[in-house]
Amino acid sequence: MKIALTSVFVDDPVGKAFKFYTEVLGFVQRTYIPEAFLAIVASPEAPDGTGLLLEPNDNPIAKTYQEGLRKAGLPVIVFGVDDLQQEYERLKKLGVVFTSEPTKTEWGTQATFDDTCGNLIQLHQV
Repeated sequence: MKIALTSVFVDDPVGKAFKFYTEVLGFVQRTYIPEAFLAIVASPEAPDGTGLLLEPNDNPIAKTYQEGLRKAGLPVIVFGVDDLQQEYERLKKLGVVFTSEPTKTEWGTQATFDDTCGNLIQLHQV
């Protein structure tokens, strides 16, 4: 068994979120049907691997969940990277706002950024 698809609640999944996840983060388009508010992206390193559904947060449960995680300062998802410092610098140059700089812990190095769509996202390097 493997993870085929997971989701993240976002503001404007086929507009602002799709643009951020593809043009800024560099994910590739897997499925894009704007009239159905459906956008699925994937890592360019594994375009046929796990998909990330940009899920609309337009219901009270999703919005409350998203806002609760953000208020607590918790990332909604973790993206693994091979060179965190390099990725941090690349994203900073693209205007990504980080809420924490790269920090070494006993589990690896991590940094957290704002995805502009209501979430905190963590980058992690083992």
